[in-house]
Amino acid sequence: MRTWCLCQICTCGRHHCPHGTTRIYENSGGSCATTEYLEKYPTYGIVLPPQSLKPKEEYRAYGGKMEGITTFKSDYRPYEIDKQPRHAPEEYKPKQGVIDLGTTYKRDFNSYKVHPVVIVRPLERQQVKKGKLDTVPTYKDDYRAWDIQKSELYKPQQTYYPPTVRFGNSTTFQDDYVPREIKPRQSCKPSPAVERSTIPFSGNTSHRLDYVPHQPEFKLAKPKDSYKPPDQPLEDLTTHRCDFQGLIGETAKICRPAHTRVAQDAPFEGSTEFRDSFQAWALPAPQVQKVPEYFPPAGTMQLQSTSHLDYVPHQATRVLPIRPASRRRNHSFPFQGKSTTMQDFPAWESCRQGLIKQEPQIPSPSGKFDGLSTFRSHYVPHELIPTKSCKPADAPLKRSLPFDNVTTYSLEYMPKKLETCPASYPSPPGYLFETTNSRGHKFFRKIAPVVKAF
Repeated sequence: MRTWCLCQICTCGRHHCPHGTTRIYENSGGSCATTEYLEKYPTYGIVLPPQSLKPKEEYRAYGGKMEGITTFKSDYRPYEIDKQPRHAPEEYKPKQGVIDLGTTYKRDFNSYKVHPVVIVRPLERQQVKKGKLDTVPTYKDDYRAWDIQKSELYKPQQTYYPPTVRFGNSTTFQDDYVPREIKPRQSCKPSPAVERSTIPFSGNTSHRLDYVPHQPEFKLAKPKDSYKPPDQPLEDLTTHRCDFQGLIGETAKICRPAHTRVAQDAPFEGSTEFRDSFQAWALPAPQVQKVPEYFPPAGTMQLQSTSHLDYVPHQATRVLPIRPASRRRNHSFPFQGKSTTMQDFPAWESCRQGLIKQEPQIPSPSGKFDGLSTFRSHYVPHELIPTKSCKPADAPLKRSLPFDNVTTYSLEYMPKKLETCPASYPSPPGYLFETTNSRGHKFFRKIAPVVKAF
């Protein structure tokens, strides 16, 4: 027979079985709707929160007079301050005798004599020239000029013959071009004529037609509170003025020793350690190289160069040009300066096209300006008709029949009986306890109803 758990018997969803510890490794086959958190932290019943013992923050006005004693005044105890003894400096007395100016550098450093550095520059070698200089270069000695004859040209000789017939062929432009007359283009500009309307001007707007004037609501003016000065005077006594007591003390003495100027009659020695250790060396005078005296060569100078001596002039004829010789003919008739372009394109007699002006349709005024504008002449005043409001009047509805308090909710609402959850009882009615599961579920068996025999 089928068994029912307490979780399944509950109809309100608030009652569950008191589960024990979760057993992970048991293969019972049943599903558990609980978690480890719900097992460790069970829900409690309806418990009211504890009442707070914190006192209420209510302002309690103190009726007595305020004392001027503070915690600092009550707790503070003045102590007697003793002055600390100060050390009196001794009088400065200069030492007698000679000051030892020796240093550790003079004591540890042993000076030695340094000789000047010898110059490592090599000695100058004088070359002795003997004999005559050979002025023949290697290029002139190694390369000799060859006797090469000029090669003949293999290009055939062409002679130019001018044409005897006049060139009379027409060009492509002359064959395809057809001259046409120039016609003035039609202007697409709209006409500046003013179109006058016959309908009178209506000055009504949507704002004038739809606007309904309303009277503004009356606002109550709130009176301003006048300033009332306090009756009691201001207490300007502060804590510093009450607690501070000025103590009369002595001024501090200067601990700096008196400045005594030491005067010496001996003259100042201008020698230093650097001047004593590093003495000036005696350098030898630099040797001046003697320039030999110039003697001009004897004899006359030969102004002939190698090009003058080796060049041999050749007798060569001048190269004639290949172009044909011009055959100028002396004619008695005048020169004809006409060309095909001048014959095919003669100059046209054309003049600049003038401006196309249309006659004004509106005649210009001749008399004095009247001061009447177009708006004033065409405007027709109309009476303002206020727009009728479509809002219903705020009038209470009065009926002769009494008020019927029957509503749709009261007619259709069916009250339901509150049923008690069977799991709220220690033993649910109509069920018999059978077993408890390893997970803590309590299973009940449903009691079959008893059938009465007739």
